[in-house]
Amino acid sequence: MFAVSDEWKRTYPDAFAGVLVMSGVTNPPGHPDLNRIKIELEDRLRDRFENAAQLRANRTIRVYKDYYKRFKKSYHVLQQLESIVFKDKSIPVVSALVGAMFIAELEDMLLTAGHDVDALGLPVTLRVAHGDETYTKINGEEQILKVGDMCMADSNGVISSVIYGPDRRTRITPSTRRVMFTTYAPSGIREDEVLTHLERIEANVRTFSPNAVVEMLNAY
Repeated sequence: MFAVSDEWKRTYPDAFAGVLVMSGVTNPPGHPDLNRIKIELEDRLRDRFENAAQLRANRTIRVYKDYYKRFKKSYHVLQQLESIVFKDKSIPVVSALVGAMFIAELEDMLLTAGHDVDALGLPVTLRVAHGDETYTKINGEEQILKVGDMCMADSNGVISSVIYGPDRRTRITPSTRRVMFTTYAPSGIREDEVLTHLERIEANVRTFSPNAVVEMLNAY
């Protein structure tokens, strides 16, 4: 179901990618227990960070900032956190599966994408972009990848990249019943942090899909 290219191993020997696959899930618009988890996280984040400098000094944030800086981009999760912590914005939940992922992403600050497994042409391979690959981003825009960026592709093409995010073709929908969550972890993020993060997503999913089955939970 998941493979890692030799080029990726050579280019990013100290990095990890985490994969969580769950089946038997539902994807309602929201759920009261998930909303409670969201509100509790918002409160914890506001208590934890007194100012933007403290947030930007966070080790995990710095790892991603350094990665994005190589491509002259800014880590969007940091911008989302700043909006929630310092501008009193609420964490958006467009659907329960996406919300379960996004809540954990903001808590652990680890970059994560979600996909409908039934829309994938397996296997999914972790790769390094050459700069000539294109895909349709989740917002419908066509995108050429940055040379050297971490990316993932199935048999039909690219499904995500660090810099530009997930694709539209394999996006999570209301009818998703098998879901794959993937986490990109550049050098500086530990394997145990990736696994703990995926376990947090699993726990969030179980608030509205208690009978879901974990098919895969691994770090590569």
